Amino acid sequence: MKKILLFLLLSISLIGCKSKSVTETKVKYDAQRMIRGDWKITKVSFAGSDVLKIKSFDIDDSQCFVGSKWHLIANNNKGNFELIQCSGYKTEITWFINKEGQFVMKLLDDVKAKKVKEGYVLSVANITDISFQLVDAVNIAGKSSNVVYQFEKLN
Repeated sequence: MKKILLFLLLSISLIGCKSKSVTETKVKYDAQRMIRGDWKITKVSFAGSDVLKIKSFDIDDSQCFVGSKWHLIANNNKGNFELIQCSGYKTEITWFINKEGQFVMKLLDDVKAKKVKEGYVLSVANITDISFQLVDAVNIAGKSSNVVYQFEKLN
């Protein structure tokens, strides 16, 4: 009975990516140049993923992002992504990597970037020529956990 109650409690506490004010505009250009181009999310992982569902970027279940295609342009900080699975959601984005090495992103959804006041701030990890990770620290049932988005370069 306790396991069922715990499962229900954890399932009810669906917490996704945190929204933050994106006022920091200092840019880390070297990291931006390394992740420009076309990418695909190959894996989304987090502790408890066999029990919990996370709503990523207030859009859809985190596992719906597996297979999503991302286009990141470094010289003008624009781009877009499209969910291939689940909803088929597609949006334009504006993004940059700040001096702290964090990926700062606004979802535009047919709105001009200057009108969007909030966005998402994720850590960038393990950047290579063919892959990188975005890591989101989320609060799940009062405990901090990391959601890791694994990106692989498309040809």
